[in-house]
Amino acid sequence: MPLEKRNAIVTGSTSGIGLSIARAFAKEGANVVLNGFGDTAAIDAERASITKDFGVKAFYSSADMSKPDEIRAMVKEVEEKLGSVDILVNNAGIQHVAPIEEFPIETWNLIIAINLSAAFHAIAAAVPGMKARKWGRIINTASAHSLVASPFKAAYVSAKHGIAGLTKTAALELATHGVTVNCISPGYVWTPLVEKQIPDTMASRNLTREQVINDVLLKAQPTKQFVTSDQVAALAVFLASDAAAQITGANYTIDGGWTAE
Repeated sequence: MPLEKRNAIVTGSTSGIGLSIARAFAKEGANVVLNGFGDTAAIDAERASITKDFGVKAFYSSADMSKPDEIRAMVKEVEEKLGSVDILVNNAGIQHVAPIEEFPIETWNLIIAINLSAAFHAIAAAVPGMKARKWGRIINTASAHSLVASPFKAAYVSAKHGIAGLTKTAALELATHGVTVNCISPGYVWTPLVEKQIPDTMASRNLTREQVINDVLLKAQPTKQFVTSDQVAALAVFLASDAAAQITGANYTIDGGWTAE
C-alpha cells in the first residue's frame, strides 16, 4: 500500500471532507489522527471503524484549532505516540456569512485563527521532524475562494487566499528537504459546513433554500453538481504519494469548472 507505515494528522476530520481524507489515507495503509469537534461517542465510533476497516492505528485529538499551544502540543504528542508526523492535512475550517459592516469582530478573528493561523502553527510544529527524516507531505484544504471571491464572506475568502500564499511560501522553504506543500481548492462540496451557511445566505439575500442551492451555490459551478468529499480525498491521497514528489507549491482546483470562468 502506497502510504503504509506513514502517520497522518488530518485536522477538522470528525466529519465531511476531513473524515473522507482520513479514511482514504487509512485505506492506503497510513495510521491516522482525527481531530475536530463533535459527539464523543460518534467520534470514537468513527475511530474504531477506521481501525476495523483498514487495520491501521487511529487516534483522536481534541486540540482546539483556535489555540496555538494546543495545535503544537498535538503534533508533539503524535510524534511521541507514533514516532513521526509524515503527512499533515490542514483541513479545519468554519464559515460565517454577513455583510462586511455587520461582520462580528470576534467571528472574523475566529475564522482567521481556525482557517489560516492554525495551518501555520501546525506546519511550524511538524516541519522540524519532516526535515530530519527528509520526507513529508503537507496538504492544505483551501477553496475555490482561494482564487476568487464571493460577497458576504470576507473572513473566509481572506483566510483562503492566505492559505494559498502560505502554501507557496512553505513549499519554497522546504523544496530541498524532501517535503512537499500543496493545497486543494474544492468548489462547493456538500458538507455540514456548506449546509450550515444556507440559512445565513437565505437571510442575507432574501432567498429560499432552493434558490440558495441552485442560484447561489451551484450557479458558480458549470457542472451544476456538488463536488464529493471522496473526490477531494482521492486527490489528497495522490498528493501524499511518491508519485507526487515533484509537485509542490501547487493549488489544485476541484470545483466543477468554477474558477475557469
